[in-house]
Amino acid sequence: MSAETNRRRFLLTTSAAVGAALLPIHHGAAGAAAGASAPAGTGADPTLTPVYLGGFSWTHPPGGDLEISGYDQGTGELARSSTVGGVPDPSFLAFSPSGRFLYATNELVPEGRVTALSLANPHRPTVLNSEPTHGAGPTHLSVTSDGRFLLTANYTDGSVVVHPLGADGRLRPATHLVRHPGGTRDPHAHQILPDPSGRWVLAVDLGADAVFVYTLDARAGRLRAHQRCDLPPGTGPRHLAFHPDGRRAYLLGELDSTVTVLGWDATTGRITPGGTTSTRHPTASGDNFPAEIAVSEDGRFVYASNRGDDDIAVFATSTHDTPGRHAPSHESLALLDNTPTGGAWPRHFALDPGERALYVANQDSGTVTRLTRDARTGLLTHGTPALAVPGVCFLAFHP
Repeated sequence: MSAETNRRRFLLTTSAAVGAALLPIHHGAAGAAAGASAPAGTGADPTLTPVYLGGFSWTHPPGGDLEISGYDQGTGELARSSTVGGVPDPSFLAFSPSGRFLYATNELVPEGRVTALSLANPHRPTVLNSEPTHGAGPTHLSVTSDGRFLLTANYTDGSVVVHPLGADGRLRPATHLVRHPGGTRDPHAHQILPDPSGRWVLAVDLGADAVFVYTLDARAGRLRAHQRCDLPPGTGPRHLAFHPDGRRAYLLGELDSTVTVLGWDATTGRITPGGTTSTRHPTASGDNFPAEIAVSEDGRFVYASNRGDDDIAVFATSTHDTPGRHAPSHESLALLDNTPTGGAWPRHFALDPGERALYVANQDSGTVTRLTRDARTGLLTHGTPALAVPGVCFLAFHP
């Protein structure tokens, strides 16, 4: 049985029934008090860039803490420095647009929660408060471009929730919960994020095989359905990443190991599905569950992690299309390589600030590995050990 199956079984058996689709929420009380963090470790080197690491508590050995590491831009090395208490099972993290605040999912608590942290000292985050997500298994979150709302996807019950944010970075009680309709399977929301224009909100649902497009009423903090884009049954869409031109996105299918190019029209807020490419090497076999996808800053390359094959798929994009020549959704990705991560079950990864390397959170081996990157070709080297962190499932560089 795969690690992902174990995690999902845990989430499903601990799920609590929550509100109905498109209905307001009964507000709950705030959670952790200000100042609840308890950093531990050898202290932070202020010359290093902070890197925030999330983990799971159910792994062997267990993790489940928010860890802070220091990144040396000269050598590419990571140095583990401290742990922040009061942030259980932070499986996904997101920064405010200003970089002053950090938000974390608390995925495996009985009822899902999200936690806000101050980065006044980015090497020593301080917990501000916590709020329930009114659903189980919060697995992804993002902040709107104006910094006014936190958007969270509850995997277990297939819902998405809106929390207003105060000027002090604190979470306010949730204002809206939407439960996705299912398809051939029950809904399982896995990602929610604003589009590059800031006008729309997109939610990716693995169980419904669909991407939902919403508008967000900034006065009421409520989502309004705009489009449902269906993918072939069994795709299991997990995450998408936008191209820098804002005219296309790349959608990762967890269940069929594919990337689908999506044309995106920010004027009308509509998705047009296009070509699909496998994430796997032609000789790969056995179970595989892609997890994360990212696009290089120049838009020339796409990267996706394969859990099972334990590698990073490297794709080249079509970068020469011009207005009126052909739709972005007609783009065909070209698989260039599958580079081993040097660890097991690569759940998440991130390019460093200069895009000179790609750092991978290998959940089952409890390691972060470093794959150096050739900016000209987009190709990566085989992963080498950078840091040992039990249960690591996420990493993010301070902006």
